[in-house]
Amino acid sequence: MTWASWTTTGVFAGRGGVRTDDAGVLSGNLTVHTTWSGCEAQVAVQYTGGSDWFTVTGSPVRCVSEEGSRLLHQAVVDAVRAGGAATVPQDIPAATWRDGAGPS
Repeated sequence: MTWASWTTTGVFAGRGGVRTDDAGVLSGNLTVHTTWSGCEAQVAVQYTGGSDWFTVTGSPVRCVSEEGSRLLHQAVVDAVRAGGAATVPQDIPAATWRDGAGPS
């Protein structure tokens, strides 16, 4: 199985932070991590330097290409920086999904 992962440290969450399934809204200095495994991407955040990972609301998302998962990772990083209880963006490029129909 093909897989890839990306990690961005030192992401300062904008006002309102990022919404997680596990711990509610997180804010401050965060690390964003995306793991892609063939057909979906999992996105999590942690306090930079921490040990616990929290699933970002909206993850996992269907994603069938490594390139698409990299675009998704950057979109999440940008959303976290913007704040507003950010979640995994649902308006990422259609090329991310096999049929171009978006997340299911």
